[in-house]
Amino acid sequence: MQANTLTPQKLFEPQVRYVIPVFQRPYVWEIEKQWEPLWADVRAVADELLETQNLTQPTEVSAHFLGAVVLDQQSNPAGYIQVRHVIDGQQRLITLQLLLNAVRQVAEKHGRPRDAALLKALVRNPEHIIEEDDELLKVWPILADRAPFQHAMDDDPGNDSGEHRVSQAIVFLRERIRDWALEGDENNATDRLRALTTTLARHLKLVVIDLEPGDNAQAIFEALNDRGSPLLAADLVKNAVFQAAERQHLDTEQLDQDYWAALSGDFWRQELRQGRLNRPRIDVFLNYWLTMRRAHLVPSDRIFADFRDHVLAQATDVRSVLAELKSDAQCYRQLDSHPPRSVPGTFHYRVIEVMDIAATMPLLLWLLRPGSSVPPHARDQSLEAVESWLVRRMLCRTTLADTNSVVVELIRHLGLQDPSEVGVATRRFLAEQTGDSRRWPHDVEVIDSLRQIRFYSVMIPRRRGRMILEALEDSYRSSKSEEAHCPRASLTVEHLMPVSWQKNWSAGVADDPVARQQRERRVQKLGNLTLLTSKLNPILSNNAWDNVDQKQSKRNGINQHSVLMLNKQLLAEHVRWTDEDIEERSRTLATQITEKIWTRPE
Repeated sequence: MQANTLTPQKLFEPQVRYVIPVFQRPYVWEIEKQWEPLWADVRAVADELLETQNLTQPTEVSAHFLGAVVLDQQSNPAGYIQVRHVIDGQQRLITLQLLLNAVRQVAEKHGRPRDAALLKALVRNPEHIIEEDDELLKVWPILADRAPFQHAMDDDPGNDSGEHRVSQAIVFLRERIRDWALEGDENNATDRLRALTTTLARHLKLVVIDLEPGDNAQAIFEALNDRGSPLLAADLVKNAVFQAAERQHLDTEQLDQDYWAALSGDFWRQELRQGRLNRPRIDVFLNYWLTMRRAHLVPSDRIFADFRDHVLAQATDVRSVLAELKSDAQCYRQLDSHPPRSVPGTFHYRVIEVMDIAATMPLLLWLLRPGSSVPPHARDQSLEAVESWLVRRMLCRTTLADTNSVVVELIRHLGLQDPSEVGVATRRFLAEQTGDSRRWPHDVEVIDSLRQIRFYSVMIPRRRGRMILEALEDSYRSSKSEEAHCPRASLTVEHLMPVSWQKNWSAGVADDPVARQQRERRVQKLGNLTLLTSKLNPILSNNAWDNVDQKQSKRNGINQHSVLMLNKQLLAEHVRWTDEDIEERSRTLATQITEKIWTRPE
């Protein structure tokens, strides 16, 4: 390879096109991290030039270094516009072109025609030599950025609008340039824009690395970006896939439109919270996808290497890999949109959203992906078994730290089964786990734990407690009920004997320290909890169960205003509400949980 230090004028003045290959990521630079600092640096050089009062001696002002770009020369017939692929530095080149064009647009209105013409020659090739419209611009982005970039490079500034980063960049740069040029005396705008034009053309420097024939562009790309750079793992995956597609002589533009476009856009680059880290959704998906596909744990820092070594290296047809990725990505995107009362919808709500056990996502994807041959009844049975295994372990206050390994082993095991037997095989597999970190707790263990466990604790926080009560409510409803399920995530948890029980509930325990201590623990037990609407909950609050004014009693308020089956059963079985009633109801609800909701094969 050959490395040279060039100014933008030397880089862009020749009749040349810098084409961003389809395997590159979209434009992602933003105001605080890149645009604002770049403009501040460029403006500082222009201000220094103005202070020297000598715009013709570029050596008197120190240059500003913009970074490096890596280019790969493409073969083309003699006499045609030269074409180079941008292997690295495309964010820098696109931003520099936007900056040059923004100054040109302001100079055409407030500066010298000569400056505007010079800048125009740095962003466009002469129209008389081009044969295709896409040869006009010096830089040609990937499809996802192309339309807004073309608008940004138009003569008419009014064309720039929208939420795309490119559109935002040209507006930001143009406004900053115009404000700076017209600062103070408007008569000085011509000199200021001349200084800015000189800065852009002569006082910025880039290290331009030109690859020679035989240089491995993919290896150089990985070496530059696979160690501590802001590139996503998905960007490296895309690069490797499309480099392989070129070797197979496939139409990469068409592949990008037909397949990878489904994995592009802000949705996929949005960051998700995972533990203590934020990771882009596309990388999270690829992590789940590789874990599912290989039935093997894939560390987040090994996504690209694992894909390259175990997926791409074994693929004889890149198109099939892209088709599989697109199909599974669409499935992953719809995982949270299954009917709320379906088994997949219920599993996603309870396990993924409420319990926050994302380690089960590879299994959910494996069962629901379009390529799965598992019939719905077997799929549902499998998900119900995994949900029961997880909830029971949570209720017994046992660790869930080994969930990753169990899920991977389960996928591997189910892959060897007849698809119709996946549900039965899941139940059998989980029931056969014997280690403390893997056991599927029996009924007696769950019931004993539920009679002791305190809700609103670290193990059973508010959201999980509400989910358990919602499941209990659903279990008491039948197909004949007006609504087979209660609303999710909208009802509030109510303590029947209030946490602040001293005012209306202290009879018999006020003078007994031991009884008071026991009650403090008891009010947090499952038997003392129910669900109410957010409006009804504060009305009842710390009221007594029964009192002289029946309208103000908690029992009467629930009877008059709640339609939940959980509360109808409560009122039918408990006329009074005492410590003994809490214990009795805890046993009843625990039995309902083990026998009707989260069952386990004996």
